[in-house]
Amino acid sequence: MTYTYNTKGTCSSQISFELADGIVKNVKFVRGCNGNLKAISKLVEGMEATKLIEILKGNTCGMRSTSCADQLAIAVEAALNEQNGK
Repeated sequence: MTYTYNTKGTCSSQISFELADGIVKNVKFVRGCNGNLKAISKLVEGMEATKLIEILKGNTCGMRSTSCADQLAIAVEAALNEQNGK
């Protein structure tokens, strides 16, 4: 299933991704630091959602309390919870 998440507190404004059988695929960011976000998307391609959340959740960017990576983890966690009926 494809999910879209509107980010909060980051340069990127939106993240879309697919989540099927607990695996994250086709991550795409709208706006933000193009090179870094392409790299994140490649690194997490095919990763288990729970592992992605474990690695990326809580990462910050400069003085901000969040980051694009953290927002991705939050989005994936929300999607996983939705799929699991939580």
